[in-house]
Amino acid sequence: MNTKDFYYDLPEELIAQDPLLNRSSSRLMLLDKETGEIEHKHFYDILDYLNPGDCLVLNETKVIPARLYGVKEDTGAQVEVLLLHRKDKEHWECLVKPGKKLKPGARISFGDGRLKAEIVDILEEGNRLIRFEFSGIFEEVLDQLGEMPLPPYITHKLEDRTRYNTVYAKEEGSAAAPTAGLHWTKELLEQCEAKGVEILRITLHVGLGTFRPVKMEEVEKHHMHSEYYSVSQEVAEKIEACKQRGGRVICTGTTSCRALESAARESGKIEAKSGWTDIFIYPGFEFKVMDALITNFHLPESTLLMLVSALSSREKILHAYEEAVKEKYRFFSFGDAMFIH
Repeated sequence: MNTKDFYYDLPEELIAQDPLLNRSSSRLMLLDKETGEIEHKHFYDILDYLNPGDCLVLNETKVIPARLYGVKEDTGAQVEVLLLHRKDKEHWECLVKPGKKLKPGARISFGDGRLKAEIVDILEEGNRLIRFEFSGIFEEVLDQLGEMPLPPYITHKLEDRTRYNTVYAKEEGSAAAPTAGLHWTKELLEQCEAKGVEILRITLHVGLGTFRPVKMEEVEKHHMHSEYYSVSQEVAEKIEACKQRGGRVICTGTTSCRALESAARESGKIEAKSGWTDIFIYPGFEFKVMDALITNFHLPESTLLMLVSALSSREKILHAYEEAVKEKYRFFSFGDAMFIH
């Protein structure tokens, strides 16, 4: 399977730069994964397509203001640090710019010295292990100095940083938002529960590996970066009960999907599990847990586009994307949604 097989042409003006005022007023494309039939709705209409007895899975991860701008202490040169994941109280694995100038021993100052850091080691793919020095609580310092790590295709400044988190975000640790969840409002989730839909919460901390381009010509040779996830015993039991009563397991976002499929055994039974996953889902994958998916519109040739193609087919997904371009849907993180059912 060739990476180029997942290319589509997207006019730049369709890349959403700002979130809509009302989260649930985004457009919603309904795609029948078997027939390829398409309908056009709004996200608040999702209620009409969820049934009593279904399980709706949400990823509770919370994006932290992980992008820091500072200066090298010896030269005053400007540097950028992106926190990827925490190793212990003081140490983080980070992405740095410019990489060539930030070697072990280099020291950085942020916010006029309120936060200081030293490069400890160079890790896989050029990431850095950094030790931070600070007074007080790191999260509070980060909240004052850090910025939300918006993807590079979003060039507008985010006025309200809460809009790059879901309304149910709880577990801090993501470098990027699980963006399909940005469409949910508390009121809409309450309406789902009132209808008899069971809402389940898992965690997968989104790393940058999800968004890294596939550089291999052959899809199968691409290696995903590991991300931490957790599926509780309660969630595992409720999913098993849902399957037994004939309900559907509906994931909000590819991250929820990857967490559940990582916790599934070969038999299809899901178990309580936490740890690191580098699961890569592309056409040919057999889903053991997920039946339907709420997702955004993804970048050409991305692992996320490959995942949604595995649920339906490459041809049906690319046809749906062509239709979305024609109908001027908004694409990527702050864009519109799709329900593959």
